[in-house]
Amino acid sequence: MLQSAKLPIREYLGLFSRYLRPQWRRVVLLVVLLTGSVGLQLVNPQIVQQFINSAQAGAAPRSLVGLAVLFIAVGFLNQAVSVVGTYFAQHVGWTATNDMRMDLARHCVGLDLAFHKEHSSGVMIERIDGDVNQLSNFFSQFLHLVISNLLMLVGVLAILFTIDWRLGVSTTLFVVIGMLALDRIRRWAVPHWKRMRELSSEFFGFLGERLANTEDTRANGATEYVLRQLYDILRLWLPVSKRAGMAGFSMWITTLLVFALGNAVAFGLGYHLWSGGVISIGTAYVIFFYTGMLSQPIETIRTQMEDLQRAEASILRVRELFARQPSISGGCSTALPPAALAVAFEGVTFAYDDGRRVLDNVSFSLAAGRVLGIIGRTGSGKTTMARLLTRLLDPVAGAIRIANVDTRSLTLPTLRSHIGFVTQDVQLFHATVRENITLFNPLIADEEILAVLERLGLTEWLRRLPLGLDTLLQGTGGLSAGESQLLAFARVFLSDPGLIVMDEASSRLDPATEQWMERAVSQVLSGRTGILIAHRLATLERVDDILILEQGRIVEYGPRLALAHQEDSRYHNLLHAGMAEVLA
Repeated sequence: MLQSAKLPIREYLGLFSRYLRPQWRRVVLLVVLLTGSVGLQLVNPQIVQQFINSAQAGAAPRSLVGLAVLFIAVGFLNQAVSVVGTYFAQHVGWTATNDMRMDLARHCVGLDLAFHKEHSSGVMIERIDGDVNQLSNFFSQFLHLVISNLLMLVGVLAILFTIDWRLGVSTTLFVVIGMLALDRIRRWAVPHWKRMRELSSEFFGFLGERLANTEDTRANGATEYVLRQLYDILRLWLPVSKRAGMAGFSMWITTLLVFALGNAVAFGLGYHLWSGGVISIGTAYVIFFYTGMLSQPIETIRTQMEDLQRAEASILRVRELFARQPSISGGCSTALPPAALAVAFEGVTFAYDDGRRVLDNVSFSLAAGRVLGIIGRTGSGKTTMARLLTRLLDPVAGAIRIANVDTRSLTLPTLRSHIGFVTQDVQLFHATVRENITLFNPLIADEEILAVLERLGLTEWLRRLPLGLDTLLQGTGGLSAGESQLLAFARVFLSDPGLIVMDEASSRLDPATEQWMERAVSQVLSGRTGILIAHRLATLERVDDILILEQGRIVEYGPRLALAHQEDSRYHNLLHAGMAEVLA
């Protein structure tokens, strides 16, 4: 059974304070506009009352025309104020939600690699964009409509009290009862809306992941299985959606009941006071008119209560996401030399949360400017070593030093700006060639980009593009694996790191493309320390040292040429047995 997750008022106030404080001038102006609009709406019935009483008393037509013109002028002014207020409310709301969206995206980017492995891209899109979209109304229309209509309620009740205290008390009573009933229903509905958001997130995560793998799904005949999974998700979604819808329907019924009671009170007391000669016919009309005006703020508040149900569920999920903190935090040091960097692993051990040990007491030293080749069977810990270097993961024991500095003492931006990481799966974006190479950094000049492309042998490729650097890339589509890898090398050149880590960067290339790539690799590694994780012999011909991993332990480490000529070495045996077959 779903448990109610009552959200304390400080959560709402905290969100308002955090995201509306920078816009306080607009918020103050919005409050002024709201107050003015409410005041104009309360004035107009007074003009009608005066018109009716004057007409009944036989006033001159000129005075009646004046009252009519005044009524129209106040109505137009009220509409103008409402339009301007709505504009500022929307501006405030979208600015606040965009700021929250940026904060969430920045927070999620900083979370650990384990977090991103637990959540698919579709789930994260729904969490960052879908939940925040639900809050856009909370920041804009909620602020605008709820506050203005609450002011309207207070104003109408105050006027009814001035007419007759019995009228004010009875009207206030049914309004209070109605609002309490609406709030009770809202609290009951929040867990169901929260579950709705969770299922929506699960649905979009499933959909995004399966659509991205359509080729494999269809080629292997798994379409029916995927559709069955989709059906199961939708089957779970339906009953939760029905319960959440029933909550909204209950609020609607409650509002209708409040309206009926309000009209009954207005008619009954109005007739009683008029028949007793206490009020005029104009005042009786005003009583009925003001009571009818209560229907608008109550109906609006009811609608906003429904939206608040959704917002509250989204606030809970946003709060949960913000509460998830990275276990990896940077130090305060920014001291790394702008040159080739020495690397040392000192008793490094790493295990995942399930206790499975991937690296076990790994120790080695790599001098600055040398290139290390790491080989081993799949699952031996090669990629984990690369991720530990860039602190995408942290060891459970031991230390990693770069230029004799513990990586945990460095700020994360400093560490990662000195390491170039190239994987076999290069991520390209739906953006221009320039933006893909610079990773959207507008401060890098075109001259720098062109110089890098020339060093990598991509000048002719760039000339064939219709718009040069402004050519739009459709992600990885349209580029060969070799071209994608070379663009990744261009990114490394522009960042000019002292350490290059290549994780099987050429494993998916054909021999001809690999030869082209070798020239680029030579350029990238020139004057830098390099760590190459590879399965192919050709990739290892350039390395100075060899490190062989087996089940998370170093079983051999030393100069490549010496190991190649040492008949009892594992590397020597791999060369003669055909390394690609042995390590497969």
